[in-house]
Amino acid sequence: MSKPYADRRWTSPDGLSLYARDYAPADGPAKLPVIAIHGLTRNSADFETIAPLIAQSGRRVLAVDVRGRGLSDRAPDPMTYQPPNYAKDMLALMSAAGIERAIFLGTSMGGLITMAMAAIKSKAVAAAIINDVGPEVAKEGLARIAAYAGQPVDVQSWAEARDYVRRNNEIAFPGRDDAFWDAFARRCFREGTEGAPVLDYDPDISVPIRAAGAKALVPNLWPFFSRLAKGRPTLLIRGETSDLLSPDIAARMQKTAKKMWFAEVPGIGHAPMLDEPEAKAAIFEFLNQAP
Repeated sequence: MSKPYADRRWTSPDGLSLYARDYAPADGPAKLPVIAIHGLTRNSADFETIAPLIAQSGRRVLAVDVRGRGLSDRAPDPMTYQPPNYAKDMLALMSAAGIERAIFLGTSMGGLITMAMAAIKSKAVAAAIINDVGPEVAKEGLARIAAYAGQPVDVQSWAEARDYVRRNNEIAFPGRDDAFWDAFARRCFREGTEGAPVLDYDPDISVPIRAAGAKALVPNLWPFFSRLAKGRPTLLIRGETSDLLSPDIAARMQKTAKKMWFAEVPGIGHAPMLDEPEAKAAIFEFLNQAP
């Protein structure tokens, strides 16, 4: 069965070979493309459901593997695993692909990268969809993620990989069956050289988080968010039970950016997969109004 996307590679400013899934748009009037950016320990596979749907609506989608994840190179210097560098990598992608402006779809860390993009080159960001993250994050959620990000994982089978992702994520997706977690594991792990699954990211992505210490748990990106949301159409999606984007932070975001669109996905924590009916409806309503 053929893939619904083409493999695209580009080079980062510091010489890394980076990867994206490139979904061609359906025929129709020209629309701005979407650049989809995943969370801290994830990769482009997280968008495997929503990206083809967006492409069918007439927008090209580039779902990236951020440096250190998936098919992108691991960085020799782990201190480059930070949003400002990730944002510069996205600008290099846009230059290589001949894209001047795009709509950014960012899950968790991808949302922080989108905020950094708006600060570094505001005109490149035509509109933004931020999935379950804010300019401030709840300590509980970030502590939970920091507890497993970059930690060694020893699994010998795909069943064990399934159990691993279930343990770390069932708080966000309660009541899901084995098939859901099998698919989840396939997004997070790849086949290792010895046959056993291995996590599909560089464990050193956690080095800057550990180096920042307590400061990493309470980043203040409100100026970045204000610049993003006040300057262009923005949609915020929140999981109803998210432990990263609290109701209070989401409410303050809406107060700061009164024209921002908002959607909440019931019964879901951090972070919605964007294949939920409420998430899809909000995304397509938003994109229908976007350039």
